[in-house]
Order: sequence, then structure tokens, then C-alpha cells
Amino acid sequence: MATEALKESDSDPRVRRARVSELEVVRHHFDRAWDSLGLKEDARQIFWEPYREISVQIPIKLSDGEMHVFHGFRIQHNGARGPYKGGMRFHPEVDVDEVRALASMMTWKTAVAGIPFGGAKGGVNVDTRGLKEHELEGIARALMDKIAKLVGPNRDIPAPDIGTNAQTMAWLMDEFGKLNGHTPAVVTGKPISLEGSYGREAATGRGCVVMFEEAAQKLGMDPAETTFMVQGFGNVGSWIARIMQGLGAKMVAVADQDGAIRSEAGIDADRLVEHVHVHGGKLTEFSEAEEIDGGDFYEVPCDVFFPAALGGMVHEDNACVFNFKVMVEGANNPTTFAADQILADNGVYVVPDLIANAGGVVVSYFEWVQNLQHFRWEEDAVNDMLRGVMTRTFGEVSARAEKDGKSLREAAFEIGIDRVVEASRTRGYFS
Repeated sequence: MATEALKESDSDPRVRRARVSELEVVRHHFDRAWDSLGLKEDARQIFWEPYREISVQIPIKLSDGEMHVFHGFRIQHNGARGPYKGGMRFHPEVDVDEVRALASMMTWKTAVAGIPFGGAKGGVNVDTRGLKEHELEGIARALMDKIAKLVGPNRDIPAPDIGTNAQTMAWLMDEFGKLNGHTPAVVTGKPISLEGSYGREAATGRGCVVMFEEAAQKLGMDPAETTFMVQGFGNVGSWIARIMQGLGAKMVAVADQDGAIRSEAGIDADRLVEHVHVHGGKLTEFSEAEEIDGGDFYEVPCDVFFPAALGGMVHEDNACVFNFKVMVEGANNPTTFAADQILADNGVYVVPDLIANAGGVVVSYFEWVQNLQHFRWEEDAVNDMLRGVMTRTFGEVSARAEKDGKSLREAAFEIGIDRVVEASRTRGYFS
């Protein structure tokens, strides 16, 4: 259950997370899109504020013999287009503003991707590192016990996020089932043995790579001749690395919460996954690459950068030293609006998180559909359908961006908001 965070250093401003909150970043993009669309001012608050916010207390005795009290959140932002949908994050920095920001992003993300979900997000402010499995299970079950009346396959469908995985979803599903009977569609990202979908584990990373392939075609780049680096080597980052390597691309640098490594000859993604995720080794202990300072990671030259750690890791203190042509955002809200402008001024082609990392929720949709029918597609079919959705989404967003002379991020927000507003208007929520 890797945190996918990047190690911070108080002495190097390049490595820290941005001081601006994720909520401010999302609000900036939302307001800009709302104004550009010329929508009614009196409706702005309806679409910005969450529909419902749930906060629960999770007291649990850990192996140190002490009672620890964690706080869990589930924020349901907008359900005009379908059941609320979004991940459940276990991370010590989880707070209500972060969850609000991520829930809002899910609303626009599902709309841009064209799948029939609304947006939600959840989390618990717990550091999973060092916790025993039964302690994590206790936290997950206590959380579901307290939110069970407000989730369900036609209400709100959680999924894995930072610090959670398929096993966490199995516990959540089982706890919900104690009250409601066997209901696999209540969560997605489950183990295959519990009606999970083939391809779900790699879906977010695979979607990022598909988005890069679409961008590469537009920019005249050959993926097989590409160098890349990844920030965050958890589920998303490690799958990006493996799938990019399968295209013939070369990974020249990686960073995570333990530090950073580089190799001009290339870092073997499969061997690094074995070292970190199979054997539990630290990234910086990987013998086939050179350890470098966290700040120096940002200056490694490459063609493509995949930020796949936490939000706010790309900001004005490091955006000015980057040396790459394309950035594909695997993390949620990795880039501040100040950094966004710096990258644009430097000619960097940015594929924003709103479309780049939608692969996870797209395959979650496929899993939900399979669960409702108790039917399963083979992995090749899932991957082909994922590619189809991601390719269509990129095409729609890039066409609008080119037509209006805007960035992909601006176009994506406008499409997402426009679709949610139209669904709400059609339902009769406002005229």
C-alpha cells in the first residue's frame, strides 16, 4: 500500500509540495471555465459546492496498545449524471479540503470521459506504513460501517486510491454485504476472486500511456524512441513505467517517498517493480541506478514526465527547471496554476489529470457494469474498450482546445462542466 508520495526536503524548495491548496487549484480552473462558458452566476455555487459531506470518527486500538482516533471523510459532490464515484484514500495528510477538491475533480472527470457517474471522494487521515494488516482491516470496516447507509451500487461507489488497494475494497464490500447481502457493485477495484475486473489494477497507468500515445502522434514523436521519468512509484507510476517500457521507451529517472534514482542507460521497470513492490526494498537501494538528490530529479532531461505522486508537486520552484517536452499527469492536481503558466510559456505540452488519469474510473465503470450482470469480460476486451474511451476523450478535448485556442486543461474543464450543467438542467434542477 504505497503512499505514492515524493519525499520532501525542507532545504530544497524544488522538492516540497506547493503551499497552495488543491481546493484553490481546482477552484481556479472551475471559475475560469464557468466564466468562459458564460453560465449563470446564480448557479455557480450549486455546481461548486458538494451536495453532501460526511465526516466520521474512527477509534481503533493499535498494536502499541493505545487507542488512536482517525477521521474519515466521504464527500459526494454532484450526482446529476449518475451514482457518485470516486476513490477512498488512506494517507496522513487527508483533510476535508483535499477531499472536496478531489470529489469535484471526479465530477468533471467522469463527465469528460462520457461515463454515467457523478463525482465523490473519500479518505482517512491514517499513515498506512507500519500498520499491520488486521489494523488496516479494522479501519476499513469501521469506515464502511459508518457510511454504509449513504453508499451503494446506485448511490455511491468507492474505489482504491493512494494507500488503499484491492484488499481494502474487499473488506469494504464484505462489510457492506453484512448489512445488505452480497453486493459486489458497491465498490470497484476489487480482487479478481470477488468479481473484480481484469485490467483494473493497471487501468490508470495504462490510460496515461494511451494519452501519451495520442499526444505523441499529434506532436510527431515516436514512443519507441522516447525517454521518460516518473514521479511516484506506487500503483499508477509503476504501471506507467512497465507499459511505457513495453512500447520501447526508456525510463531515465524515478522518484518516490524514499528519494530519487537515475540512469542514462535506462532503468528496467520490471526489475524495479520486483525490487520495490515484491521484495519491499527502497527505491534508492536499487543497485542498477544511481541515487540522486530529490531536487536534482527535476532537472533530468527527458522527453516525457509523468507526475504520479501527490497533488501540488509541480509548482513555481521546480517548473522553471524542468527539461522535457510533454507532461502527462498521472496524479490528481499535481500542478499549481502558477506552474501551469510557466510550463505553457516554455512550450511544454501538458495532458491534464482530468483526462490523463481517467483510465481508473473508466475501467471501474466496466467493473460496475460486469458486477450488475455478474458477467466478466476478458482482459484484452477491457483494455480495448479502455483505449477506445481514452482515444475518444483525447480527440474531443484536443479538438475543442484547437478550435478555441486554449489549453487541454481549459478545454477539459469546459467540456466536463458543460455536460454536468446540461444533465442538471434536463433533470429540471434549474432553468
